[in-house]
Amino acid sequence: MKKQIIAGISAFLFAAIPVTSAVVFDQIHTSELVAEAALTTSQTRTVQTKLKRWGYYTGKVDGIYGNQTRKAVRLFQQKNGLAVDGVVGPKTAAALGMSIGGASDDSSTSSNDLYLLAKCVHAEARGESYTGQVAVAAVILNRVKSASFPNTIAGVVYQPYAFTAVADGQINLEPNQTAYNAARDALNGWDPTYGALYYYNPATATSKWIWSRKTTVTIGKHVFAI
Repeated sequence: MKKQIIAGISAFLFAAIPVTSAVVFDQIHTSELVAEAALTTSQTRTVQTKLKRWGYYTGKVDGIYGNQTRKAVRLFQQKNGLAVDGVVGPKTAAALGMSIGGASDDSSTSSNDLYLLAKCVHAEARGESYTGQVAVAAVILNRVKSASFPNTIAGVVYQPYAFTAVADGQINLEPNQTAYNAARDALNGWDPTYGALYYYNPATATSKWIWSRKTTVTIGKHVFAI
């Protein structure tokens, strides 16, 4: 009778271990599927296209949120000071310049665009005059319009090696009201740079190439050029 009881307990414990492991695995797998399901096929293609353009993703733009896409998202998140989870949540979507609640924001100015533009202005030019801050925002918008650069604000801001503030993490500072105002003025059409696509500080610039660009105007410490 004791042997039967012991055998029964052993069988119960043996059976319980793999069941528990399977439940944990299913929970993890399900959470990943739920996160990925938040994106439509079209939105996944948008994510892949943006990350491919910026050098984070090298796979096919197929709308499938697989391991390669997830890895690219993680690299983007790590580079831009976001939570590194491989999931395109609201903050990652905002950094990508898109809305996961609906269609891509590529074709129109959204609150995400204004916020990101203000962040870049604050990070790059908070020590400059108000006109100087508008000028930095104008350069970003001029690049969006140019065929030589990405066609979204997020694409321009996060283009690899484009802005020092992205490389050193200052892009993650919260913008003040002045930066918001400057961003809005630029969005409303004020361009103190006369169409400039570049700007640099001559006291710190080391690139011979940037010195070769035609100057349009100098505002504060920044030289603006085309």
